[in-house]
Amino acid sequence: MTVVDGEEARAAVPAAVMRVHALRAAGVGVVVATRVDGLPEVLHWGRDVGEVVPEDADDLVLAVARAVSPSAFDAPWPVTILPTEQDGWEGRPGIAGQVGGRPLVPVWRDVVVHVEGQLLVVDAASDEVALHSEFALDDAGVLRVRHALTNSGTADVEVQALEAVLPVGERAAEVLDLAGRWTRERTPQRRAMTDGVHVRESRRGRTGHDAPTLTVLGTPGFDDTTGELWAVHPAWSADSVHRYDQLAEARPVLGAGELLRAGEVVLRPGETFTTPDTVFVWTDAGLDGVAARLHDSLRARPGHPRTPRPVVLNTWEAVYYRQELEPLLALARVAADVGVERFVLDDGWFTGRRSDTTALGDWTVDADVWPQGLGPLVAGVRALGMDFGLWFEPEMVSPVSELAVDHPDWLLQDPGRTRTWRHQYVLDLARADVREHVLDRMSAVIGAHHVDFVKWDQNRDVVQTVHAGRVGLDAHTRGAYAVMDELRRRHPWLEIEACASGGARVDLGVLERADRVWASDSNDAMERLPIQRWTELLLPLELIGSHVGPEVSHTTGRHLDLDFRMAVSLFGSAGIETDVTRCSPAELDRLREWTALYKRERGLLHSGRLHHLELGDPGLATTAVVARDRSRALVRVARTVTGPRSLAVPLRLRGLDRERRYRVAPVTGLRVPKGVDVTRTPWIERGSVELSGAVLEDVGVRLPALAPGTALVLEVRATG
Repeated sequence: MTVVDGEEARAAVPAAVMRVHALRAAGVGVVVATRVDGLPEVLHWGRDVGEVVPEDADDLVLAVARAVSPSAFDAPWPVTILPTEQDGWEGRPGIAGQVGGRPLVPVWRDVVVHVEGQLLVVDAASDEVALHSEFALDDAGVLRVRHALTNSGTADVEVQALEAVLPVGERAAEVLDLAGRWTRERTPQRRAMTDGVHVRESRRGRTGHDAPTLTVLGTPGFDDTTGELWAVHPAWSADSVHRYDQLAEARPVLGAGELLRAGEVVLRPGETFTTPDTVFVWTDAGLDGVAARLHDSLRARPGHPRTPRPVVLNTWEAVYYRQELEPLLALARVAADVGVERFVLDDGWFTGRRSDTTALGDWTVDADVWPQGLGPLVAGVRALGMDFGLWFEPEMVSPVSELAVDHPDWLLQDPGRTRTWRHQYVLDLARADVREHVLDRMSAVIGAHHVDFVKWDQNRDVVQTVHAGRVGLDAHTRGAYAVMDELRRRHPWLEIEACASGGARVDLGVLERADRVWASDSNDAMERLPIQRWTELLLPLELIGSHVGPEVSHTTGRHLDLDFRMAVSLFGSAGIETDVTRCSPAELDRLREWTALYKRERGLLHSGRLHHLELGDPGLATTAVVARDRSRALVRVARTVTGPRSLAVPLRLRGLDRERRYRVAPVTGLRVPKGVDVTRTPWIERGSVELSGAVLEDVGVRLPALAPGTALVLEVRATG
């Protein structure tokens, strides 16, 4: 073995080091090496390794410097923040495009790196383009990466890819992401990592029912509580790329970005393209650790909802298109009586809308259905003490509509080449005149009635888009964002729910301007359990709309007990989506108790730390929310299928103070299910049990043998 030291050792470093920079927050560290002759390299992203002092810079780079591997370039090369073949990288490039008929492979120079607090900024130049990149590590340890590319030359530049990538630890061996379909969104899929370039593309024109949501790489056997994980999410509501590269010649990298179609982004001299944010999360605390960082990050946003999330009643599954004033006022009276705080009139209120085949785009109140306008309904709802909300689908147009007849050029698709989807096309919101028309029509209704809440729907994938002679999806999506932003500027009180035929637009891009998402069009509580559980990997409960549906689900035909439906809806931004005028007096009493429970506990549910508990019984779905000060917790144990044992397993909790004592009892507001035990569970029969946090974590309390389709909700409260 030959040991190289001194000047010879330093010469072995692939490029001279100007400086090593570190971002640090919440136990996370990002260490970046700046080089004279190219873009920086991320040396480390993971557990905080402490302050990196300037005199250690060369030694640190030397310690982790790549050697020259067999059958490879003759000199070591770095994996930069935008790796390309020019650097030596043979995976998916971080930047790709064309300029003057040649591939865009910038040779970077004049690289300047500036660090201020938890923000690292990179500026670099080349002959064709200039780069501005930002790496922002927030107080939750969540890293956001954004690139901006400016055409600094004289020829047009087509941008084909501009993606954020970071290295992960070589210990990563498994990958988890999500898939799904309509009414079955966010279904987890897990597999071993394998060598090569691995890409998942979403080409739905919206986030998609089958969106990966997050791509998570982790150490072998990671679960809800254990394992070191690296996760990525593109904060973007249209076509996207999730990727990881595991090559023989380099560390694995993880990344994501906007998927750009051919010709979609062409920069003329002086023009700039800025990517959506790509969100990266590292944790050594399993999947719940990923969620904890993301939830803390979202809750710290200036625009995060601060007021208590109201109990919502949405009229869709109560009346569908059968809208009449008196039945809706009757529905509102019963809703207010059981504790509803926001009444939302869904699809069907505008001119000519009797089914999903007509009238999208004609946002005027239907005079036949509403001869006095919406005023009497809005006044009646407000007199009952509730907010008023209204459904829109602003990005869409029906072929059978005044708008489509008057402005056929406003469509984003060519009707001769693209089929309708749910009998509708897409409006080209890249056009300023289209945006202004949509804003004026929506603002007229919202302003006239001081509408408090808009359910913003998007009921089709967006395919074969053409704007100004080329693919227009990027410009259209940014146009949709602009409409949302301007709508809220005009009506500062307004809240928006992002819905896309259910959960097809669940991403952090739309949530920069929306106050919650509709997780799925399925109100089948059994289906909702996994949908919400995996939505919770990205979003805290207060951002996830969850409603008590009817006894028989209209999407599955399944019959479910009211208490089970209420228990599932409780853990979210709760509401009701059924015809409460047809409920029995006993059912209305139970709904009153449930809304009172939600109002009492939403402060905890919408601020506490979320834990998914593995109890050793695959038929149980168990979720706990623990207060920040660990003084209280709320726990839901739901039975989906029968378990493997005759006797029920114990409930073992996490996140409590091991030194404090806690009283565990069923909550007031939901019935304790009878279960299938021959004898009652003793401590539940008594009403409560008091134990230390250590005992509750390590030993637990015996659960009743719940029957499938039942749930037990428990309150855990410190006694001292």
